[in-house]
Amino acid sequence: MDTVTALRYNDGTVNDNEDLKVERERFSSDVMSHLDHLYRVALYLVKNEDEAKDCVQETCARALSSYRQFSPGSNLKAWLTRILYNFFFDTYHRGKRTVSVGARQEADEDSQDYLENVPADNPGPETQVLQREMAAKIQDALQIIPEEFRGPIVLIDMGDLSYAEAAEILSCPIGTVRSRLSRGRRLLQRHLSGYLTLAETG
Repeated sequence: MDTVTALRYNDGTVNDNEDLKVERERFSSDVMSHLDHLYRVALYLVKNEDEAKDCVQETCARALSSYRQFSPGSNLKAWLTRILYNFFFDTYHRGKRTVSVGARQEADEDSQDYLENVPADNPGPETQVLQREMAAKIQDALQIIPEEFRGPIVLIDMGDLSYAEAAEILSCPIGTVRSRLSRGRRLLQRHLSGYLTLAETG
């Protein structure tokens, strides 16, 4: 290879590397824009602030390491959520991890602290208290609901994903997702009925 050819070859390699670097940085920036969504979903899944952060961190690491598998123009939020959900299912759900009473109380406090920082339309003090209490009750109820019904609720109601996106993440037909979501909502309402009655009469 003569000098001129070598220079052209190396120049092409440098340009390719720069393009890959720019592409990866752009992808990383896009991933960062979905951190709040990922954390919200993770928090409802694991019900512990530190573990939710770990789930999000692992999700981002896995996404960045396999970013070439993402199809530009497709739904990045759904793609990231699928990585998060699969990681949760493999690491937490299959491991059948148990949480002590003390850890559950700490998780309640952490969850409430996070929810306090979620923007709202200027709610008053009483509304803020009710929102925190309701969020904590929902999280407690979600831990009781079987996983097959909890998944659709977390992904669609909490994660704001479509039925089609949830079906792809859960690897089941849309009809099954609709059915499980309906059943899950009824179970959730049943677990919350006593609290809702008290809140209405209080």
